[in-house]
Amino acid sequence: MARLVRAGRCSARTLLHQLDWRPEHRLVVDVADGTILIQRHPGGRVLTDPRGALTLPAAPRQLCGICGGDRIVLAADLTRDRMTVYPMTVVVRLLAEHHARLADGRRGR
Repeated sequence: MARLVRAGRCSARTLLHQLDWRPEHRLVVDVADGTILIQRHPGGRVLTDPRGALTLPAAPRQLCGICGGDRIVLAADLTRDRMTVYPMTVVVRLLAEHHARLADGRRGR
């Protein structure tokens, strides 16, 4: 988890290290199903920060309803070399769906 500051920046040092994304690596940012997908790409417009911070561009944040001060969940997918940013609204929805399945007795399906 991280807290997004007003400028759209959050601390992501641990995940950047796990993904081996070094300072000044170029990243592409996309939006899918209310989440922000970030992937390393030589033509990317977003750069990794030497201090381990990640800056999320305004347009993807707006599309996902993320504002400065919001908490977000960051997840690294090492096999796909990408990071996913989950707004809390998506996390709450996913947890509610999971608990509804558990309550219905549909575990693991």
